Amino acid sequence: MQIVLLERVEKLGQIGDIVKVRDGFARNFLLPQKKAVRATATNIADIDARRSQLEADNLEARSEAESVGDKLDGLAVVVIRQASDSGQLYGSVNSRDIAEAVTTAGFTIERRQIRLDRAIKSLGLHPIRVALHPEVVVSVTANVAKSDEEAAIQIVRGGAVTEADRESEEDAAEAALIAAEAALALTDASDNEAEPAAEPTPENVEN
Repeated sequence: MQIVLLERVEKLGQIGDIVKVRDGFARNFLLPQKKAVRATATNIADIDARRSQLEADNLEARSEAESVGDKLDGLAVVVIRQASDSGQLYGSVNSRDIAEAVTTAGFTIERRQIRLDRAIKSLGLHPIRVALHPEVVVSVTANVAKSDEEAAIQIVRGGAVTEADRESEEDAAEAALIAAEAALALTDASDNEAEPAAEPTPENVEN
């Protein structure tokens, strides 16, 4: 199907460009989202007549998106999910979940603005692209964890906290405790050896 773009579309073209796309892509995405119209003679003429206004509107929308993007870029949002000991989620995190988390953080965005190739199915820190405008794309991080406490740990570690990590940390903590107790016992023994012998008293001297 041939369509005329009403805004810049990544890998397709700019405002006013006439391009050919798959029918399904046009019907299911471009036309319903008002990113394009069918390339009829009437539509082409209408867009040519309105091109200056369309470009001005686009410039204003881009400026607003850049202002929001400066604040949103680099944001980390926490998404709590149940997962197996190996870090695999019981379910998944999709674009709607991320959009809701970003909105809760104070930035109103829509699901369609989340650029997620596939649903997230594991714990950890996942970089996500957010398209605030066709020409303004920023990155946020989805911190998927079992709890807020583990989410904080993942930020420090830079990755997921699994059962193996917990066991390793517990082993390290136990080893540190044993080492501390051994050091304390050695210190006590050294102190006992260093104590001077008691001076004999008259009662203890044999006649």
